[in-house]
Amino acid sequence: MRYINAEDILPVKILEELRKYVEGEVIYVPKKDSTRAAWGEKNGVREEYKERNLRIYQNYRQGMCVGQLVNHYNLSESGIRKIIRAHTQKTIEK
Repeated sequence: MRYINAEDILPVKILEELRKYVEGEVIYVPKKDSTRAAWGEKNGVREEYKERNLRIYQNYRQGMCVGQLVNHYNLSESGIRKIIRAHTQKTIEK
């Protein structure tokens, strides 16, 4: 993120309107929601977690107990249970 002087880019009318709310301060103008990537989409982490969670659910369905999954995936018991519950509900909804 870089600093841009508003006088260099904004029309005078908009600049005058902005000054009614903030003057001499630095403000951040966020991107539109439609152009913003969701967490983990750009670097692939979101997809990796999705695949990992599916493996956890499949291992559970194949007989691994929660304790084994905790040790194998190095996650908390509540985390493992949330993953299993989420996939179970997805299966029921189908």
